[in-house]
Amino acid sequence: MSLRLGDTAPNFTQKSTHGEIDFYSWAGDSWVVLFSHPADYTPVCTTELGTVAKLMPEFEKRGVKVLALSVDDVDSHVGWVKDIEETQNARVTYPILADVDRKVSQLYGMLDQTNLNQEGLPLTVRSVFVIDPNKKIRLILTYPASTGRNFDELLRAIDALELTDKYNVVTPADWKDGDDVIIPPSLKDPEVLKEKFPKGYKEIKPYLRVTPQPNK
Repeated sequence: MSLRLGDTAPNFTQKSTHGEIDFYSWAGDSWVVLFSHPADYTPVCTTELGTVAKLMPEFEKRGVKVLALSVDDVDSHVGWVKDIEETQNARVTYPILADVDRKVSQLYGMLDQTNLNQEGLPLTVRSVFVIDPNKKIRLILTYPASTGRNFDELLRAIDALELTDKYNVVTPADWKDGDDVIIPPSLKDPEVLKEKFPKGYKEIKPYLRVTPQPNK
């Protein structure tokens, strides 16, 4: 069965550019972004991993660990990282899993049956899994091989998820950090609303109540 939001992220042990990784031990109590790319030494993937490298301070600020993956081996990853760093002007400090046996790719449903290697075996799609400190899958994104991802959007989504967990609010379309947020319809008790949202709120409809972002 394919993984869904709210499922527990499967544990695994796999080789990487940082040595063997036991996923649960490596993740610890952090949020995790696990993302796959189709293949090393390819143009779109080179720009993607370079972009993530440049954004690592932003991920770290949010308490997020990053783990990349493809079905290439460790030697391929290590060689390709040099190209990424040279062409993208960024140092790759996060590990890249070498999922040669496709163990992790199968666990997470990352294999692309429309994109095969010379041996006829599937490569990985551009998948993203955001996993919370309780090892629950909170976000899943999948892109075709031809389309590079927008990692600023991924950071925005992580901001929203972390805000929801801490303050019991939800975020509207195109929300970004600092914008007003929405009070869930399930919160109805006036005393609870007063305690949780001391800045007050605007009721547009009984089910649509807007309040300033609590931590701003």
